[in-house]
Amino acid sequence: MSDRLHRCRLLFGEENLAKLKRATVMVVGCGAVGSFAIAALARSGVGHIILVDFDKIEESNINRQLFATQNTLDWRKTAAAHEHIAAISPDIVVTEIDTFFDKNTALPVRPDFVIDAIDTIASKVALYEWCEQNDIPFISSMGAARKTDPTQVKVAKLSKTVACPLARQIRKLAREHDIKDFPVVFSTETPAPQKTPDKNMGSIITVTGTFGLFAANYAIKHLINSNS
Repeated sequence: MSDRLHRCRLLFGEENLAKLKRATVMVVGCGAVGSFAIAALARSGVGHIILVDFDKIEESNINRQLFATQNTLDWRKTAAAHEHIAAISPDIVVTEIDTFFDKNTALPVRPDFVIDAIDTIASKVALYEWCEQNDIPFISSMGAARKTDPTQVKVAKLSKTVACPLARQIRKLAREHDIKDFPVVFSTETPAPQKTPDKNMGSIITVTGTFGLFAANYAIKHLINSNS
């Protein structure tokens, strides 16, 4: 008999689907990268998804953020993500945490896995430290902006990244903070020049979405291969 996870069951088997259903994954940052990771987790049977973001949806988000539409403008990103998850499967447990994550953030949760989709460098480092302190495995998204070729998106340890200015900065900060090497999603593509002057960097959904899907896939594989 077919159900929403029928094709996942054929691929992973009942035991592994049960692992995903028991699992809690926290996604920090529900925008361009995070939105695709969240949708992938929901459609793959993860039973509890924690959403962390402080921001609201703006019209400029529509080109690359899965939950951003004309109907969700000015919504909290966590609320829009929650509604999207509920439309996929109302039995998924969703926890919304509307906060800007930084070194002073005290989260009342202990997920099985964390996906970092934050833009702010200091917040990324603070999240790495929080995960290490709580012995929580994680994967981090590096720079998806100014990239146009999704075929150059890779997953590797931070120490093995190339051609990514953000990863270069993160490597330096990770050494300074004594953070152990960890997996990241990055692109080997040389960043394209900005076409017009703006404080923001150009980005396209085909690349940011690929980053999010790669991060979610890594999380799913980790949870299936765990002993829980």
